[in-house]
Amino acid sequence: MSLRTKVLHGGAYLFVRQALSIVIGSLGIILLTRTIGPGAYGLYGGALGIYTYLLNLSQLGIPVYLIRREGELQTQDYHQAFSLLLLLGLTGAGSAAALLPLLEHWIRLEGFGPVALALFAGLPLFLLNTVPVARLERALDYRRIAIIDLSSQIATYGVAVPLAFKGLGPWAPVGGWWAGQLLRLGLLYWVTAYRPRLHWEFARVRAMVGYGLGYSASIWVWQLRLLVNPLIVGHYAGADAVGYVALAIRLVEQLSFAKEIGWRLSIAVLARVQENKARLVRAVNEGMTLQVMTLGPFLVGFGLVAPWIVPLLLGSRWLPFLEIYPFIALGYLSNAMFNLQSSALYVLRRNWEVALFTLVHIVLFAGSASLLVSRLGLRGYGWAEVGALPSYLVLHSWFAAYIGMPGYARAGTWFMAFAVALFGWQVGPWAWASLLVPLILPATRKELLQLIATVGRTLVKSNR
Repeated sequence: MSLRTKVLHGGAYLFVRQALSIVIGSLGIILLTRTIGPGAYGLYGGALGIYTYLLNLSQLGIPVYLIRREGELQTQDYHQAFSLLLLLGLTGAGSAAALLPLLEHWIRLEGFGPVALALFAGLPLFLLNTVPVARLERALDYRRIAIIDLSSQIATYGVAVPLAFKGLGPWAPVGGWWAGQLLRLGLLYWVTAYRPRLHWEFARVRAMVGYGLGYSASIWVWQLRLLVNPLIVGHYAGADAVGYVALAIRLVEQLSFAKEIGWRLSIAVLARVQENKARLVRAVNEGMTLQVMTLGPFLVGFGLVAPWIVPLLLGSRWLPFLEIYPFIALGYLSNAMFNLQSSALYVLRRNWEVALFTLVHIVLFAGSASLLVSRLGLRGYGWAEVGALPSYLVLHSWFAAYIGMPGYARAGTWFMAFAVALFGWQVGPWAWASLLVPLILPATRKELLQLIATVGRTLVKSNR
């Protein structure tokens, strides 16, 4: 099977998985948030944001090293990664527990500490998911990954929703999270038949950490975004506001399946054409256009119907969430324009250049949030997303310097149409008319028809 065929089949499986995930996740989140309310969901969402940052911090880029390393990996490489990740997980969980009193004092959300501790305790165990996942992604076996991820999501809401109806508040999503993660852990080790062993070899550790430090530096800085909601919004605006932001992020992530698929495929795929920079530029040009084209309709579509469906499905107490949804959606749409550029730079081991971009981004984002949330409340978080957008100029400059000049005309046309339409309820109906622009232009209209035809053929083939 050719690389292109593998990618198309892998992308199709991930596409189907994400489509089903949106249905299951949307139903689950509706039942969960409507039952426990913004405050309880804010406690869980804030704690989960800090846990997720710790998870990415502790990975040290080791999974990506396993995926992108050229040549065949030996069994000892996986055992070494397992042993190193176990050590990092134990260290991370212990450090987080020790610093928890300081976090509680700063965030000032009643009941935050026990919820956070329940999530921190799972760090060493769940960090070990990454080794079997890396084995599957290295083989481009996205069919099994899709099935496992979907099973985990079903388990999460299958446990969380009944617990919510029993009145357990923030402990309902915590229980569902543990159920989903434990099932995912078991399935990953079962389907890969990987049996870990403790192993330590300094040469392998140096190789992993040598790559991981550069890669992880950018991830650590970028993932600081996860801390802005609990540490800044929680401190200045309270648990309800944290819940509104957490829900908006959660829904946008559900709708951003195209961006996730592109990222998951990009590291493994771009690594195989890294020697030809012209091919890299063409792949990124096509990829960013496709990501914006496929992501934009979902973000705009939800924003269009949200004023009716949010009070109907979630209740009127969730209406403030609508203030920040278009801003967060704009941030994700912007990232879809540039995440393949960062993937290509990672493949070429320009990790520190990506790290500098992420540093500029988080300084603009967190700095804007610190100034604006205290003055504007919830909407200040949204404007902080806008304040961070100029950071993508840094990423563009690195890509152009080391790989080549990307073309933004086609992707930019779609981006501007969707970006303006996201704010239709804020600025007026004329904003939605911007969606007609790419439909009128011959080049973008042709791209849309080609995308529809390609997705249709790929889905038909994947079901045979």
